[in-house]
Amino acid sequence: MNYSEFIKRKSFSATPTGFDADLKEYPLFDYQHDICRWALMRGRSAIFAETGLGKTLMQLAWADQVARKTGLPVIILAPLAVSDQTIAEGKRFGIHVDKYTFTDVFGPHIYITNYEQLHNVDAAQFSGVVLDESSILKGMNGKIRQQCTDMFAMTPYRLSCTATPSPNDFMELGTQSEFLGIMSQVEMLAMFFIHDGSDTSKWRLKGHGKRKFFEWLATWAVFISKPSDLGYDDSAHELPPLVFHEHVIESGITDGLFAPIAMGLLDRNSARRDTVDARVAEAAMIANGIDGQCLIWCHLNDESQALAKLIHEAVEVTGSDDHDVKSSRLLGFSTGEVKKIVSKPKIAGFGMNWQNCNSMVFVGLSDSWEQFYQAVRRCWRYGQKKPVHVHIVSADIEGGVLANIKRKEQQHKKLKAEMIEVMRDKTLAQLGKSSQEKAIYNNDQKMGVPSWVA
Repeated sequence: MNYSEFIKRKSFSATPTGFDADLKEYPLFDYQHDICRWALMRGRSAIFAETGLGKTLMQLAWADQVARKTGLPVIILAPLAVSDQTIAEGKRFGIHVDKYTFTDVFGPHIYITNYEQLHNVDAAQFSGVVLDESSILKGMNGKIRQQCTDMFAMTPYRLSCTATPSPNDFMELGTQSEFLGIMSQVEMLAMFFIHDGSDTSKWRLKGHGKRKFFEWLATWAVFISKPSDLGYDDSAHELPPLVFHEHVIESGITDGLFAPIAMGLLDRNSARRDTVDARVAEAAMIANGIDGQCLIWCHLNDESQALAKLIHEAVEVTGSDDHDVKSSRLLGFSTGEVKKIVSKPKIAGFGMNWQNCNSMVFVGLSDSWEQFYQAVRRCWRYGQKKPVHVHIVSADIEGGVLANIKRKEQQHKKLKAEMIEVMRDKTLAQLGKSSQEKAIYNNDQKMGVPSWVA
């Protein structure tokens, strides 16, 4: 092996396992067309696109083409209520999607079901699988992650879609890679990461391996926050203003002179429980004063029950509700039949498109940036025409929870921008929008030799 061959073996390249397709029949934006075409050619890939950039349409076009190519069914796995929303979106775009009823299926059709029904799916019947909101794969030892990875290990075509694999949550990126059959999580960690000091549960990128890691990601995933990230036009994807309203209530709890500020996670959880009644009363007053639809987000069962009683026209969606009841209520909010929804971000904060609403109230915040981000993004997404107003009710003893959330958001934006910048050229080359420039060495000039050497 010469040196050139050695260097070539060190570089990462995508090995396409798919096919080329004509996507002109679908109403795709130019960036959606190119990403979807690339995903079909790749065969097994991930689309990490911001909320409102049309992941549902790209998923449907991808699934439709795979079903036609193979002559076999394709299944989409989605969060609860998102299944019905996807079926409705399919009708709008002329793509037929059926609910999977756990019977034998044949032919080039698209089926959809919820992650809760994963244990009833016969993966062997499908030539392709789409994971909608694939951040559900989070967690090395998660039950759903293991089920998805094992069940679809032999499925030829796989597509993973989500808006938020956090750039600093590398464990999640490893689970995505493993599901797609690119590289196992263990292999990824061994190649690009080292243990962070004495804490073996934390990993960090090797200093010299950061760029290589991002380049490897670009061989199987597209990251995009807005079309201009990859050189496309942003004019149809402008976001309206996002307006935060902080409402800090006085708890009346003191340690003598001042309110004791919660310093850690346990203290903040205790502070939230001690101020449920006051925060709920304030949140209910705000929600009742909003003319039109409103989302009310909570984190405790006591908050949810009290809010549902105090807020006019409120409908509560809880984890213990029947699946059909949950779906009916969430879709009712989509159509405008339900005016106010009370729920937790972990129940209703993923996957739903609610540009029809531009007001929400948080009855306090947890320390999960992703849950907060996803909940806000149900309304503040591309396609929203009005400013989105986010009311955050907290107690004076909770500490700077919002400041902590905003700090995490800035960190996320910075890391994601860095990742996109590093991956940009390789991604554009794969999308067929550019090619790497190379300096060509032309050796047509003869070298002069000094007389004293001769």
